[in-house]
Amino acid sequence: MATDFLTGPGTELRVLRPDDWAPWYDTLIRAFGGVPESAEERELWNALTEFDRSLGAWDGDACVGTAGAFSFRLTVPGGASVPAAGITMVSVAATHRRRGVLTSMMRRQLDDVRSWGEPLAVLMASEPPIYGRFGYGAATFHLGAEIDTNRVRLSVPTGTDDVRLRYAAPADVLDACEAVYARLVPERPGMLSRRPGWERLGLLDPESERDGASPLQCVVAERGGETVGYARYRVKADWEVTGPNGKVILQDLAALDPAADAALWRFLFDIDLTSTLVMRGRPVDDAWQYLVSDIRRCQPRTRDSLYVRLVDVGAALEARTYQAPVDVVFEVEDAFCPWNAGRWRLTGDAKGASCARTSDAADLALSVRELAASYLGGVSLVALAAAGRVRELRRGALAEAAVGFGAAVTPWLPHGF
Repeated sequence: MATDFLTGPGTELRVLRPDDWAPWYDTLIRAFGGVPESAEERELWNALTEFDRSLGAWDGDACVGTAGAFSFRLTVPGGASVPAAGITMVSVAATHRRRGVLTSMMRRQLDDVRSWGEPLAVLMASEPPIYGRFGYGAATFHLGAEIDTNRVRLSVPTGTDDVRLRYAAPADVLDACEAVYARLVPERPGMLSRRPGWERLGLLDPESERDGASPLQCVVAERGGETVGYARYRVKADWEVTGPNGKVILQDLAALDPAADAALWRFLFDIDLTSTLVMRGRPVDDAWQYLVSDIRRCQPRTRDSLYVRLVDVGAALEARTYQAPVDVVFEVEDAFCPWNAGRWRLTGDAKGASCARTSDAADLALSVRELAASYLGGVSLVALAAAGRVRELRRGALAEAAVGFGAAVTPWLPHGF
């Protein structure tokens, strides 16, 4: 892998060097509005940056473009943990737009990811239209809600009262919370195995981002001396003429069973002096929706979350399993990564899969973007076909593939990067 190459006249693209991190990161911050981060945040992202997997575009001594790739492992349908490059910190200085800087960085990144033997690249898109042209498809969505806890009640399952809740300083119970998270990772596509250092992300608590709310609080759920769940949240106090009107702002919640999950939600609903529970970034099939008395007063809404790119179509499709038997030939279009283009025969079931090039007649035709969107089981191939994004060439192939590609639980990205 070459260390340096040119993106165009006067602009050099090179692997990030540790002593270049500060101006590189400042370029990123400027591109996202220029609001300075706290020292705590800046130090964490410096520690997490993988320099040999990060790129900077330089015009002389000025950094004019940034891009990074974290070393992640992503859960796919069937529970396998698959290497995935977490594309991150992508920006181009406003002074250097429309010069091919972004395209050069995307080209270099995908070439590098392929050379690293990682079949997937994933990202969170600041602007979705940018990344579709590079083959990324929206593969997961997340749920937000703003619940009127004065008027919405919970009906909890048997065993909820057996769960003990206690307050704890977030840092003091970090290991126990991470153990809960780790047990959940194989159970849901889209979840990320956290490498050392990433556990600190859940403790970030800069005052500048609280918007007047309290410091981060934590409650843990226990049964028989074992931690079976946790919730991290803030409280934003507010008072009106009629009385208290505070908000509970949920950061994250995880639980190992329905009773522990319900106990944590009930706690959040019942915090004194509050009347609203605000949440973002939750799974689309989150269980609380089926416990509430009035879903309309919860104002649920969804938003795109994780974008997936198949860097190696064959390896990616072999890495996951299929909930029903599939035997289908895809005609894949991939102009940006032409090594993926052509026909692939996928044969698989709940036990495993194989995917190899073939000269057989195609059953379905689609671009790598649609294949990526459906990869984690959260976007139906039938829905994509209805939008004209997938073409059925053999009758019955679409339904067969769509059922096989589905997942028992909705894919979900638990945190940003």
